[in-house]
Amino acid sequence: MRRVVFNQKGGVGKSSITCNLAAISAARGKRTLVVDLDPQGNSTHYLLGKPASELKDTVADMLEQTVAFTVFNRRPDEFVHASPFKNLFVMPSSPELDFLERKLEAKHKIYKLREALKKLEETFDAIYIDTAPALNFYSRSALIAAQRCLIPFDCDDFSRQALYNILNEIRDLQEDHNEDLVVEGIIANQFQSRASLPRQLVRELIEEGLPVLPVRLSSSVKMKESHQSRQPLIHMAPKHPLTRQYEDLFRILHGETVELEPLTD
Repeated sequence: MRRVVFNQKGGVGKSSITCNLAAISAARGKRTLVVDLDPQGNSTHYLLGKPASELKDTVADMLEQTVAFTVFNRRPDEFVHASPFKNLFVMPSSPELDFLERKLEAKHKIYKLREALKKLEETFDAIYIDTAPALNFYSRSALIAAQRCLIPFDCDDFSRQALYNILNEIRDLQEDHNEDLVVEGIIANQFQSRASLPRQLVRELIEEGLPVLPVRLSSSVKMKESHQSRQPLIHMAPKHPLTRQYEDLFRILHGETVELEPLTD
């Protein structure tokens, strides 16, 4: 399964969600790949422990060969790096993505990522794609390449207005480029259960018929500690409540039964 985590708004936890769901997948024995399409390279740094600027054989290098004059293109798996965690691999980001974007757009290479990921599905059981906080060439490529889309939602009114725009953009892209893409769910992230506004916003989204997933990911300093230590929560703090929330989310996405507390006032 190819999943993209996307939101045009920054600071909503795309990289954290991408990496922690992928880490759980890998911990369950699935060969799992994270593709980092954000030039900032947060997922790359989180899982490989090195800034994207220090790495060679990146996703930018893979895409650049589609516009270069080369006789033989390298295989997509040659741009994949093993992480320190069993079964977890990364196709790292690069700052060069910013400079390459115009070339790729001019040459109409919007489907090249999908072609590469379909080949990589022969090797990997699950692929997670992290995106930049923008509807740009790379995020569109990711939405075209993916089968499922997860949308992190930071519980405030600005995020709510942005959410409607995102859903409209995805609907247009489904009609024109990827009819197989399914919005798998909206993830309420950094959720404060004791505050009334987050509960109200989530309830209203559910009443509007939007696909809000039943797991709320709590706001916790443990996530920042996880970033600093370069260890996904399943490895750094397997018994922490936020880790259990991620595990519940993973199980729901894979059709498993999970008992959750109802959203109450």
